[in-house]
Amino acid sequence: MELPTKRRKQHPQPRASEDTAASRAVASSDTGGAIAYWSQHHYWPSYYTRSAGDMVSLLARKRSIISRNRKSSETTTSSMPSSLRPKEEQGSEYKHTRYVTQLEIIANSYMDDSQQGISEQSRKHYQRLLDREPTVPKESLFQDSLFAQTFRMVRDRNEARIFRDITPLIVPSAETLAIQGATRLRDLVESVNEGWNNCIPISKTRPQPDYAVGFRRNAFSSTQLSRIEPIVGGLTDQSYFVATYNMYFPFLACEVKCGSAALDIADRQNAHSMTIAVRAVVELYRAVGRAHELNREILGFSISHDNETVRLYGHYAEIHQHDTKYYRHTIRKFNFTELDGKEKWTAYKFTKSIYEDWMPIHLERIRSAIDDIPPDISFSTTGSDLQFSEHSGLTQDVRAQSIAFSNPESQSGAKAGDTQSSDVGRSPDTPSTSVDGAAFKKPKRHRDP
Repeated sequence: MELPTKRRKQHPQPRASEDTAASRAVASSDTGGAIAYWSQHHYWPSYYTRSAGDMVSLLARKRSIISRNRKSSETTTSSMPSSLRPKEEQGSEYKHTRYVTQLEIIANSYMDDSQQGISEQSRKHYQRLLDREPTVPKESLFQDSLFAQTFRMVRDRNEARIFRDITPLIVPSAETLAIQGATRLRDLVESVNEGWNNCIPISKTRPQPDYAVGFRRNAFSSTQLSRIEPIVGGLTDQSYFVATYNMYFPFLACEVKCGSAALDIADRQNAHSMTIAVRAVVELYRAVGRAHELNREILGFSISHDNETVRLYGHYAEIHQHDTKYYRHTIRKFNFTELDGKEKWTAYKFTKSIYEDWMPIHLERIRSAIDDIPPDISFSTTGSDLQFSEHSGLTQDVRAQSIAFSNPESQSGAKAGDTQSSDVGRSPDTPSTSVDGAAFKKPKRHRDP
């Protein structure tokens, strides 16, 4: 026999115009205003419920681990999660031109400009980066007397050799510059061939750039860190905001190859990495209701190079309400060995200008959005339950919206009515990024004696 379901108490809903106006008033007041609103209408204003849903959808996820009871003989390479596979094997999918289409399907990410392209502000800014003349090393393999010999030395050599001898003169080390006295770069941390095991992936393969730069924890204040703590999670969790356990909000990736044809592979790897990097900032801004500010703004850079050619790209997003698409803008492509090395320092100067000129602005942009996370929202540890501070005291069910980027495969599957499609192309260690729901918890009240 089918048991009757308990009907939930219905509350009259105001007209949209009334709710919006009232919510705006609450948004500019303190929590007491929200309580007064609840007392009158018996539900939370849309400003608070919307913030709740957006915050919950960003919560960090636990990363799956292969069972320790599994025998080593049973643990084959094909069954390993992406985080344990060597980069050479992971890179196989990038070798196919179909990866470009795959990235479009799974991530709404395009290795080209959008129809509108980047904003005029971003165009002027990167042009300023190209025009700057920061200092370059006086003694190096790129100095005039050694350049021709250096070029002959690395010709037809492997990627490791090019990375050792050439990459530091194309993409300077942020940490080395900081040690040498660039104090503003002390907030930066770099990775060399490290897998982005702490990011929430978009496919079975995790990014593993040859070189990448992002922000340290100490780039943010203790207050800011406390606000994003549930979103960042622990050292082994996966988050939208973290690449490696110690790198927050990456903004630069570099891939090194040998041979011009291989640069197309490097471009695909960089597009993957920077889609995740741009997504981090977009989702932060979306959660605080400011995503429109990032529309068509460059939020990261990538560099692909071999022993003679460099490709510089800027990465950005086009944002329309809950729909986000990711694009790539070509900044420069050139051969740094021609004309006796006339442009041998172009990429070095551009990268250094990113660190010195663009990065501080980007960091303040991130800090500003973190500061807008409501301070009285806290997250429970039992799932997707969201709690206001105890003084709020009242309850309201909130349906948390899935992040627009979260899982395009599951979205397309839902349209087709196939509930199993969300697992297609997903590895065992890839967490689901959708959120079923959230609720403000009502503290138990003690009866008066």
